Amino acid sequence: MRIMYSVKTCRNSILGMCRNKVQFQKGLSFPEFMDKFGTEAQCEAALEAAKWPDGFLCTHCGHDSCSRLTRGRTKRQCNKCKHQASLMAGTIFHGTKLPLTKWFLGMHLMTQSKNGISQMELARQLGIGINAAALMYHKLAQVMLERDENKPLSGNIEMDDAYWGGKSSGGKRGRGAPKKTPFLAAVSKVDGKPDQMKLSVVKGFRTNEIKQWSEKNLEAGSSILSDGLSCFRGVKKAGFDHHSLVVGNSRNPKKTAAFDWVNTILGNLKTALAGTFHKLSACHLQRHLATFQYRFNRRYRLKELLPRLAWIALRTPPMPRRLLISDAY
Repeated sequence: MRIMYSVKTCRNSILGMCRNKVQFQKGLSFPEFMDKFGTEAQCEAALEAAKWPDGFLCTHCGHDSCSRLTRGRTKRQCNKCKHQASLMAGTIFHGTKLPLTKWFLGMHLMTQSKNGISQMELARQLGIGINAAALMYHKLAQVMLERDENKPLSGNIEMDDAYWGGKSSGGKRGRGAPKKTPFLAAVSKVDGKPDQMKLSVVKGFRTNEIKQWSEKNLEAGSSILSDGLSCFRGVKKAGFDHHSLVVGNSRNPKKTAAFDWVNTILGNLKTALAGTFHKLSACHLQRHLATFQYRFNRRYRLKELLPRLAWIALRTPPMPRRLLISDAY
């Protein structure tokens, strides 16, 4: 009886701890995805509904009736002025030769997994070449990046400095170490819990750099808490309420409790990136961070991630390969 009681108590306590709103919400399962977006016609209809939610409207004459052209994928022709409009021209899908079913499955795989998906795994899952998968990954990551770029944080905010990159054997460790890419992590809180976050690659942790970042990414009236790193004076210089807490290199949870959420997010981020990718290029790190940020900021509405990403992808300008790789040189 004693053993049975302890097992039952343990089971109930585990269920009690784990069943929270984020972890146990239902996302878009693969069978549901196939039912909704399993065919080219279904994907085309989803894009059409996202581009013209109130029905087709000709941009030239304002007429609301069109015909579907048999030639030219996803093209519509106005029945009045004969102007032709494409679902994908001028969008992130511009010029693609991949079927829409591949794009929708790619969006599904990039939005439903907490840790994301590597370009190599994306290629395997979609049955396409690595170059095509890499191009799709970075285009969709660019959509996520541009979507959150102009959404500032507000309220009570925890902020911390962070680095990405492995240490070289025998090299310097910590701040100032070579081959490390600096980035800034900030999380806003509502009722003591994390709400939205920002992950931004920066040139370095200098006062002027933090000042410029704050002016762009923080709303007026916000209150920011950071550690004692001198560069964070830039937050106050930008006109925000800033409080610093000197913790040094302490690992004492009582001393670092004020930064629990930003530290948790950074830990989850680094674990996700290290577990998903074998190697990350520093010049593309901002887009990788953007995918993690995009999913986190919409974590309460998993089922809506795919249609929301498709909606904004139709409103994101084309990003040709030459622009995606230009940062690497």
